[in-house]
Amino acid sequence: MPARSNDKTNAERLLDRERVSYETVTYDPNIHSAVDAAAAYGAPPDEVYKTLVLLREAGGRPLLVMVPGPCEVDLKRLARSLGEKAVRMASQREAERLTGLRVGGIGALALAGKPFDVCLDRAALAHERIYVNPGRRGTNVRVSVDDLVRLTQARVVDAT
Repeated sequence: MPARSNDKTNAERLLDRERVSYETVTYDPNIHSAVDAAAAYGAPPDEVYKTLVLLREAGGRPLLVMVPGPCEVDLKRLARSLGEKAVRMASQREAERLTGLRVGGIGALALAGKPFDVCLDRAALAHERIYVNPGRRGTNVRVSVDDLVRLTQARVVDAT
């Protein structure tokens, strides 16, 4: 059930405005691992996606890359998938400065329309719905992959 109106994140307001069906789940905000979050609310770990901030070696817009919680980003594979020479993980400080959000609460839906290139790991296509962070630690929303791609203008990539 969605949170009360005055407790909603900007991402949840976007989903409401776009009339997108979603489910909000909450967990201890001290949990920073997607796998631990999945365990806290009983979801399969491969359906809980973390959003990572990456930077292109050549410069340009930062990347928001959504990957399954149990997986690590393969930087070379992601760079190839994007046609880039190289990409690197942003430091915690860089990620928080660029997004305005705290690590553990960074989500592509919360940053829709902002100057980021959004990527979604191809593994998401195996699921109808996945959990992603709406911009607040301790909260995830379960949305359809199609709606997520549409609202974030995500590019499906090979990232893991």
